[in-house]
Amino acid sequence: MHVAADRRAVVLLSGGMDSATCLGLATRRDGCRCHALSFDYGQRHRAELTAAAAVARHLGAAEHRVLRIDLGSLGGSALTDRSLPVPEAPAPGIPITYVPARNTVFLALGLAWAEVLEADCLYAGMNAVDYSGYPDCRPEFVTAFQALADVATRRAAQGRRVEIRAPLMALGKAAIVQAGAGLGIDFALTVSCYQADDAGRACGRCDACRLRREGFAAAGVADPTRYR
Repeated sequence: MHVAADRRAVVLLSGGMDSATCLGLATRRDGCRCHALSFDYGQRHRAELTAAAAVARHLGAAEHRVLRIDLGSLGGSALTDRSLPVPEAPAPGIPITYVPARNTVFLALGLAWAEVLEADCLYAGMNAVDYSGYPDCRPEFVTAFQALADVATRRAAQGRRVEIRAPLMALGKAAIVQAGAGLGIDFALTVSCYQADDAGRACGRCDACRLRREGFAAAGVADPTRYR
């Protein structure tokens, strides 16, 4: 659905290829004035935040903010607890890289900023096709959060709901690569690796690296990822 150019949107921006494509769709396809929101939540590395800033500039976001929330102090995930190794082979079930309630918290804070900005839409890059099996990346989650937003906000009470948009939900990684390439997104700016080094170079072994590499190969697009 096309959005009028005078509409504002909040876009959750991790610095990875999915959120970069999501921001590209919001700006270059839907014509939104986009306010990008990233989170320093205690993740293993800050390279993705550097990448997010570069992507926000590249795609012409009106503003980019980084909020600090200490999910790392709760533990429970290999992405926030360095004593837990990042798995380098696919395994059944929900992987240890799942961060408990992360997308619930992120969407809630994005919704808060959308209310402050009088934004009509909140974009997020969740994907339920080629993904790691996280429960908060499924259509049911987005539908449930929309129902929450529709009863929990002043805007909704006044008949001006904030629409939660997850435009990548039904796309595989190859389709995401193709969509981003069609929008002119420079994927070399993005960092997807769960354990990238300080320079943003990828390990090439974790689940995020595997899905990203397979996506570029299936799309027939050169992979610009820098591996260490």
